[in-house]
Amino acid sequence: MTTTFYPASERGHVNFGWLDSHHSFSFGNWHNRDKVHFGALRVLNDDAIKGGKGFDTHPHENMEIVTIPIKGALAHKDSTGAEGIIYSGDVQIMSAGSGINHSEYNASHYDAVTLLQIWIFPKLTGIKPRHDQQTFDPAGRNSQWQIVVSPRPEDQALKINQDARLALTHLAAGTSMAFHRAFPANGVYLFLLEGQATVDKQTLQRRDGLGITDTDEFTIHADTGAELLAIEVPMFA
Repeated sequence: MTTTFYPASERGHVNFGWLDSHHSFSFGNWHNRDKVHFGALRVLNDDAIKGGKGFDTHPHENMEIVTIPIKGALAHKDSTGAEGIIYSGDVQIMSAGSGINHSEYNASHYDAVTLLQIWIFPKLTGIKPRHDQQTFDPAGRNSQWQIVVSPRPEDQALKINQDARLALTHLAAGTSMAFHRAFPANGVYLFLLEGQATVDKQTLQRRDGLGITDTDEFTIHADTGAELLAIEVPMFA
């Protein structure tokens, strides 16, 4: 097993007043040549958006874009005709394909919304743009992996145009759990949302990341109560 540690303290950071964002990989005006992507995982942004603020209509193409609200609600509108609100507990995916325009705004005029936005390179380019979202019961991730994004129908998750899977878990302090990759040769980017955990003698604190390759499975030990996101993606240079 090969691991690469991505400390939270080394992420890129911008604060525009209305948007406070931390970047695990190069994004916008922040560029780190050692942190451009992890395999097919191109972007992992940890955003906080002030009440009533957001991103005006803008284009994307040939990217799988996953949005996971952590706290609050986000209003979404795009050129496929999709329009609505995604809340904490929901997950949204947008296959930008041949081209899509969308906007995202905090659905509250008063309270901040915090969210993760994840970009993954697609398997097929130029496909018809598509939008979907699903609500997941947080209880379904207690001491087990709750798969929220996957191309496999049996996972009963949001479909993605890539051999990639996203899964969430909540582990009680002192417990351990294994992660088994679904696709041979994939890597896993493990992101610690809250708490403290250890993998292969590497301790992870809040918002730390760990890239894991060259293994079919690994074990996570929760030093405290821990919430984690596992992003399994194809690997390439």
